[in-house]
Amino acid sequence: MVNLKIAVIGLPGKWSSEKLADAIEEKTGFRLLIDMADIRFDSDTQSLWHQEQNLAELDAVMVKKISPEYNPQVIDRLELLRILEVQGVRVFSPADSIIGLINRLSCTITLCKQQIPMPPTQVTESVEQAIKIVKEYQEAVFKPLFSSKARGMFVAKASTPEAELRAQISEFNAEHRSMYIQKKLALPGKDLGLVFLGGEYLGTYARVSGSDTWNTTINSGGKYASYQPSEKIIDIAQRAQAAFNMDFTTVDVAESELGPVVFEVSAFGGFRGALEGAGIDAASLYVDYVLKELRSAQ
Repeated sequence: MVNLKIAVIGLPGKWSSEKLADAIEEKTGFRLLIDMADIRFDSDTQSLWHQEQNLAELDAVMVKKISPEYNPQVIDRLELLRILEVQGVRVFSPADSIIGLINRLSCTITLCKQQIPMPPTQVTESVEQAIKIVKEYQEAVFKPLFSSKARGMFVAKASTPEAELRAQISEFNAEHRSMYIQKKLALPGKDLGLVFLGGEYLGTYARVSGSDTWNTTINSGGKYASYQPSEKIIDIAQRAQAAFNMDFTTVDVAESELGPVVFEVSAFGGFRGALEGAGIDAASLYVDYVLKELRSAQ
């Protein structure tokens, strides 16, 4: 064991957060799993507290999950972690890197600048423009800017009577002013998660659709499976993740009629998919990586 204090920012009771905390305890003898809802920031002392623990006394924190769901308030929680970085506490992955991935539009703009292939996508606040986009795409997926695991998404079809289509889009627009609209591509019943640690490719798992739903998420009945992608797919994912300076991440890729396309780069990465689909114990490897980084900085 090594004498380092590394905490996990996560969700107590959730599998990935607990597994990461267990891996840290096994390798260091220290265990602290922090829910950001319990954090207190004191601007007078520029300190961040969890109960009676001053987090500036830690050597590092590993961010596994910042909130049960993505929303704009998540940015506030990530801003608080920046104070730890100012105080010399390493944050894995850096708060600024995660902030660039939480917002779907921000992630998309960065990927576009890097010329990463993505499904045709348009963003508008106009219901009228959104209707035109659906007619152009024939089928389109409307996605909240802040969401994960397909939460809050819906598929709009050009074949829907226009009054009904307008009502569907208006309902979405009432909750999501900026509408992120992506062409629904014909996919082979699966998409891929390519796993990266410190920028190095570790392996790939597939999410295979387990029902007649349009998405492959585990919440919708999908299953994890092993998969060996082409070198072209690995190269695209490698370039996509490199744009965000993440310590650990997964890149969601699909093989479509347009060729390989990237849906997103994950702000936190998929531990369960890596383990069950690819046999990669990401939690243990991630802790080893963090320990190596901390030792090299001493």
